[in-house]
Amino acid sequence: MYSETRLAAGATPRPREPSESVVRFTVLGPLGLLRDGVDYAPTTPKVLQLLALLVVRPGRLVHADSIMQELWASDPIRTVRTTLHTYVYHLRRCIQQNGLAENADDLLVTKNPGYVFRIDPAQVDVFRFDRLQHEGQVLQRNGRHDDAAGRFREALDLWSGPPLANVSCGPVLQSYVTQLAEQHRTTLHLLVEAEIASGRHRELIGELRSLTGGNPLDEALHGQLMRVLGRSGRRSDAMAVYRDLRRRLAEELGVEPCDDLQLLHRELISEGDHNQFHPTARSEDR
Repeated sequence: MYSETRLAAGATPRPREPSESVVRFTVLGPLGLLRDGVDYAPTTPKVLQLLALLVVRPGRLVHADSIMQELWASDPIRTVRTTLHTYVYHLRRCIQQNGLAENADDLLVTKNPGYVFRIDPAQVDVFRFDRLQHEGQVLQRNGRHDDAAGRFREALDLWSGPPLANVSCGPVLQSYVTQLAEQHRTTLHLLVEAEIASGRHRELIGELRSLTGGNPLDEALHGQLMRVLGRSGRRSDAMAVYRDLRRRLAEELGVEPCDDLQLLHRELISEGDHNQFHPTARSEDR
């Protein structure tokens, strides 16, 4: 089912979110297996790890070799296949005993050479995150900056902490977690760009101060802070941000700020020189 709201001509309609009675899975934070607000995720670490690997590949074949690499890459055991079958059994029993499916074997299907977890991607919060981020990008390209910012914030609000925070991740899941963290960072930058384009640069100063404080070497965030300060008539503060970042980069990494930041710094200097020789000129919100 789809809503009637369209982002733009030719845009994909938004599917409705699963109801609370439908089993849902959270990945953007602790791994959860939720229905009606109750979390039924298994507590056994290896079974939880197996569930995570299946959830991040909804409806797709997960090769048994991939599962074994994830669960035992650093400490392989001789009875690996037998133990894997035991973990699959325990996961099916968790599903069946909690009434999460009519038949657990139909939900978690053995299909040579591995397993398929027959869930709809829409049941997983990552799917909703990806969709909202994509919608935001479409809106941004069409000049609808306020709506784009709303989509990006909605996407980021799905996060409750580091991905799979309660799972002891092996090499397969760790790579996936790293990818998700990068997507979070990208969406955050897209949100700030949409807010700046909407003219809300003054309102962003406090939020960007906090974000740069938590990410002291993130040049993109510092550049956005410099821009909103400059556009708010606080050129000296913007230049101070540049100086502090340049010092940190030199001390911790032995590098200079990237070309984009150096160009932004020169533009701030040029703007100051212009105002000095034109006393009647004043900083205006852009």
